[in-house]
Amino acid sequence: MELHPLVVLLIAICVVFVLIIRLKINAFLALITAAITVGVLSSQVAFSEVMPETAAAFGRVCGGIGIVIALAALIGQCLMESGAADKIVRVFVRAIGEKNASLSLLTSGYVLSIPVFFDTVFYLLVPLARAMRVRTGKNYLFFLMAISAGGAVTHSMVPPTPGPLAMADTLNIDLGTMILVGAIVGAFMSIAGWLFARLRNSQMEVPLRETAGLTLEELEVLAAKQEEQLPSFALSMAPIILPVLMITANTLSGALGVTGPVADISAFIGNPNFALLVSAAVAMYLLMQQKNYSLTEMGGTVETAFASGGLIILITAAGGSFGGMLQKAGVGTVLGDMASEFGVPLLLMSFLLGALLKVAQG
Repeated sequence: MELHPLVVLLIAICVVFVLIIRLKINAFLALITAAITVGVLSSQVAFSEVMPETAAAFGRVCGGIGIVIALAALIGQCLMESGAADKIVRVFVRAIGEKNASLSLLTSGYVLSIPVFFDTVFYLLVPLARAMRVRTGKNYLFFLMAISAGGAVTHSMVPPTPGPLAMADTLNIDLGTMILVGAIVGAFMSIAGWLFARLRNSQMEVPLRETAGLTLEELEVLAAKQEEQLPSFALSMAPIILPVLMITANTLSGALGVTGPVADISAFIGNPNFALLVSAAVAMYLLMQQKNYSLTEMGGTVETAFASGGLIILITAAGGSFGGMLQKAGVGTVLGDMASEFGVPLLLMSFLLGALLKVAQG
């Protein structure tokens, strides 16, 4: 019996939900299983081609984003361990002022979530938000939501974080363009999130509670900590700014129609894989200088970063397999036809489907 593509989609989504939410299966395994389920149920995919197509879609996505995500994870780990991320936060707080602490956290989250995964940025900034709550005695919800408003936007809009990186690769968008446009649009989105946070803060009072991490006494020590042990602001920002400049330079070279050896050099230097490799080298140097690590001692940091980045690569590529099989099954065409027939904006439908799957993944 031939199943309608939408029925195949619903069954696949149910598979994702049951495996991840009910059975607590890892998202990578759940998404690969869902991709195989789509292939098996769809009449558009030959049974003998289900596994080869699943593996091929996985490989295409992994080949496009794997190196960049791994290097981005290493950069983020080095920024955290060296104290560079803490330095960036402190400079923003000092520049904008403690009276505008929420804007400091918004800006810090916005900048740090470009090279560092959002959950890591959140963990980094929450103790500072708690310390600011100790200082001011109010606005705890405002501080927390400001972190999210800044960090979630660049995590979603600006490469080299996995989502926008995969989208740029899927739609064949120049990465420099993606970074510039994502950063500009993201700035307005962050401000909108900050305004909403301000509104909710005026409506709700969230108390500061003891946690399993830092006690209130430890937070007071954190609030009084000096900066002498931290790296310089310029060196702290270098791993973030350098790849952006390199990739953007290649974009501008293409836009200006530059040809010959200059164009070749620009294409090599501005390739995201090379740009992130240079940035990772700078970040590792920063950590080695700050902690006085040897190359051997750097091994632990590198392995920790790649363990985190490797999981992200697997999940993102598995999502690519799922999406590729849905495309093979004709789901995209059917959804597009339905959106046109019922007057539902395709962007809205895409957003709802994406949100549904992200909820399933936690």
